[in-house]
Amino acid sequence: DNFGLCLISGDKRGSLKKLKKILNEKDVSMANPVDVKKITGFTIGGVSPVGHLNKIKIYVDNNLERFKTVFAAAGHPNCVFKIEYKQLIKLTSGEIKELTE
Repeated sequence: DNFGLCLISGDKRGSLKKLKKILNEKDVSMANPVDVKKITGFTIGGVSPVGHLNKIKIYVDNNLERFKTVFAAAGHPNCVFKIEYKQLIKLTSGEIKELTE
């Protein structure tokens, strides 16, 4: 199984169609809650962009560039942390792509 993490602003909706093109895959789907926990160590709604149990590829939606700072999940659905956009890219080694509709 091949997993990746997409970082997208809360006011946008990710596009599986665009992700299929980026990954050059015929079929792409959202991970189920059990796999999310197993791969990242976090539950859905609290998946941090860093600190995963397994190394995964991270994609950052280009729409996040409009923000100087962003708030990202911090490992729990009720916890976030503030980080500058440029620091987030550096910290995650995220690949900037157009991921939203």
